Amino acid sequence: MSFDPTSHLLLTPEDTEAPNRVVRLRELGLGEAPVPEFDDFARHLARVTGAPYAMVNFIDEERQYFAGLYAPGSDQAVELNPGSGAGADASVGRVMARDHGYCPHVIVRRKALVLEDVCDYPRFAGNPVVDEIGIRSYLGAPLIDRTGMALGTVCVVDQEPRPWGRQGLETIKSMAADLVEQIHRREHQGP
Repeated sequence: MSFDPTSHLLLTPEDTEAPNRVVRLRELGLGEAPVPEFDDFARHLARVTGAPYAMVNFIDEERQYFAGLYAPGSDQAVELNPGSGAGADASVGRVMARDHGYCPHVIVRRKALVLEDVCDYPRFAGNPVVDEIGIRSYLGAPLIDRTGMALGTVCVVDQEPRPWGRQGLETIKSMAADLVEQIHRREHQGP
């Protein structure tokens, strides 16, 4: 867990399930390499929501891994480098520190998170992705498998505030359920 010494707010929630999640992800063969079907899923998610960035994210004890990634200007997933600074092209790589972004909150909460403008929430406005990547809006839902384990998330982000609304919330939850079914099919067929 990490603290912001200036505000004394808990920024990244404690994740007691992380060790068990790592074991489950290894069983499934997920979280270590890009998965072309998940890149396709991220592309579809971006189209459905109208968001420029979409991810399928698996989270371990130290990092987040985007096994599915879609960014604008490409008809397929791309690898971008973090740390471009505000005002530069947004950048998201396949790996991100656990204390960056909002998916770790979704994992611990075990329910969807809608942030139409992250700057409206002091707890979330100080997240490094705001300054480093320029993220202003987030919509994400957990991927909870048949064992009850929250494996990761599906999410979309934008550099502009977005009124996701109830429709956005229902869409992200439905898409998460669809991906969990895809993961279960992969499990039966093998990675």
